[in-house]
Amino acid sequence: MSDAPAVEMLGISKRFGPVQANADVNLTVMQGTVHGIVGENGAGKSTLMSVLYGFYTSDSGSIKVFGQEATIRNAHEAIALGIGMVHQHFMLVDTLTALENVMLGAEPHVLLHKAEAVVRTRLAELMASTGLKVALDALVGDLSVGDRQRLEILKALYRGAKVLILDEPTAVLTPQETEQLFGVLELLREQGTTILLITHKLKEVMRLCDRVTVMRAGQVVEEVAIADATIEGLAEAMVGRKVQMGRVGDSDRPPGEVMLQAQGIHVRDAMNVVRLHDLAIELRAGEIVGIAGVSGNGQSELLEVLSGLLAPLQGRMSLAGNTFEAGHWIDPQTARALGVAHVPEDRHERAMVMSFDAWESAVLGYQGLPQYCQRGWMRHPQMRKATVDMMERFDVRPRDAQLSCASFSGGNQQKLVLARELGQSPRILLVGQPTRGVDIGAIEFIYGQLRAMRDAGCAVLVVSSELDEILALSDRVIVMNQGRVAGELPIAECNENTLGMLMIGGGHAADAIPAGAAA
Repeated sequence: MSDAPAVEMLGISKRFGPVQANADVNLTVMQGTVHGIVGENGAGKSTLMSVLYGFYTSDSGSIKVFGQEATIRNAHEAIALGIGMVHQHFMLVDTLTALENVMLGAEPHVLLHKAEAVVRTRLAELMASTGLKVALDALVGDLSVGDRQRLEILKALYRGAKVLILDEPTAVLTPQETEQLFGVLELLREQGTTILLITHKLKEVMRLCDRVTVMRAGQVVEEVAIADATIEGLAEAMVGRKVQMGRVGDSDRPPGEVMLQAQGIHVRDAMNVVRLHDLAIELRAGEIVGIAGVSGNGQSELLEVLSGLLAPLQGRMSLAGNTFEAGHWIDPQTARALGVAHVPEDRHERAMVMSFDAWESAVLGYQGLPQYCQRGWMRHPQMRKATVDMMERFDVRPRDAQLSCASFSGGNQQKLVLARELGQSPRILLVGQPTRGVDIGAIEFIYGQLRAMRDAGCAVLVVSSELDEILALSDRVIVMNQGRVAGELPIAECNENTLGMLMIGGGHAADAIPAGAAA
């Protein structure tokens, strides 16, 4: 193999109707490096990588792979050139085993049992050399998110990938899974694999990449070696202005009245595993409470219980003068009527219908309100107009209420969901993973909206797997571990080390729990 760049993209342009997604983009990626590609949602990052992988054909420009001119019209041609891609939403079949997913479309023999033997041997070699361990005979539907991602990388390597494109690879990973992934990527780089990393997380770029390209509005605005880059400089290049991401002062008012109080909450899942154990929580007006913890320690179940999506086996909750007990729990419609708004952790599964037009998802759950419905008849023009107003207030791009939800970037989908839930002036706001898969400019905007809700007297609960986010937003932090409250601290006493120790069950958790709170 020559010393030529692994990838050269020269003068790449791509238009979708009136939208110029890429405009005369040049990108050079050297062999055996990790090259970051960053930019706001809609900056053209994923489109550029989709051109490289053959999902799209550029309107103009040329591509060289390892110094050779390349015509890439589909993914098969990209794979033949040694290019693999791991998408943000995995391309796996849940009802097949891990081994069968790797084989699918690349069977080395017409006899299935012989093909399986060949693939199993090759995967064993790859797992030994890369550290990517996956249970090959397990159904993909039973694998963790981290295991599925490792399988996707193995699948690309099995097909001969020498250039690996990763699209938001840590968006749904726990901190531990992220560290494991970085260890694998560093090893692959040492072994000569070239990695293109699309991400919104600038700390990850600084931690892992050799160089980074910044895109804005379909164009490259900066390319720099990581040794010469700063997080602040990259953020400013992405957005076109200085960005404030940390804490913006603290609320100068003490929290107000108790808006929600839950006690003795006990939840078991379908496998009879305890997810919440004797949990107690109190939310007050004018306060943001952050829930920190490694994913899978009961945070999701807590959101579902408080929003009425899940009824606990035991426990009681007081809300707006009403008391709800196990066996007679609140339902989502009643919760909404009592002023509870909920932004779910998974916007695709719980917050939107991806095949709906934007205006349909923008009123979902509120379609029975008088402004949207009269005498049982839906008022579609009013719904569409309200959606356009939401898009204006929350800077949702493009401003097309009749575009399908699936056509919007993740950040713009999230802003539309927030616009819907915040637009009803709730008394209590429950938010799961508020900025998952969201670019840095949208993160700043979302933080500002959550702080504005707090300052208007709303009780805000934020569940996030990002400690930086918890520290930037919260007035009080509750740490969860194995379905229990491991600690509760005012923000003045919080730092990454203290919260991290509580998250893994270390430190002196009991000393951090206020009197009367459930451990």
